[in-house]
Amino acid sequence: MKFQIQTAGNYDLINLTDRVAKMVDDSKVESGVATIFAQHTTVGLTLMEWEEGTKKDLVAALEKIAPQKGEYFHAKWNDGNGAAHVKSALFPPSISIPIENGKLDLGTWQNLVLIDFDIRSRERTVVVEILGRQ
Repeated sequence: MKFQIQTAGNYDLINLTDRVAKMVDDSKVESGVATIFAQHTTVGLTLMEWEEGTKKDLVAALEKIAPQKGEYFHAKWNDGNGAAHVKSALFPPSISIPIENGKLDLGTWQNLVLIDFDIRSRERTVVVEILGRQ
């Protein structure tokens, strides 16, 4: 299964938890795994607490690691998004989450989050594979 999502760029954090949980529910899989994969080189996936302070802390830390206005060798397309490629290399393009009793088996504060590191809005494709038994 695939879905498209519009991102705003510049650290747009999008909580995908409810959308993927609905897909798991619709699948009728009781026990298994959901693998979520972002088909792009300037986004990442993570599990994190969905809280304003945590989101700001993540952005602040990433700006220290690969500042948006830093100098980068990436110039192939002349699009100025070298920092986005560095940051996305630090986050996996896919995450697997166990399914138990027909639900994503996430910890209390874990949310599935897509982070857009690019410098402009884009349409993104997310692939979700649900494997298991009903």
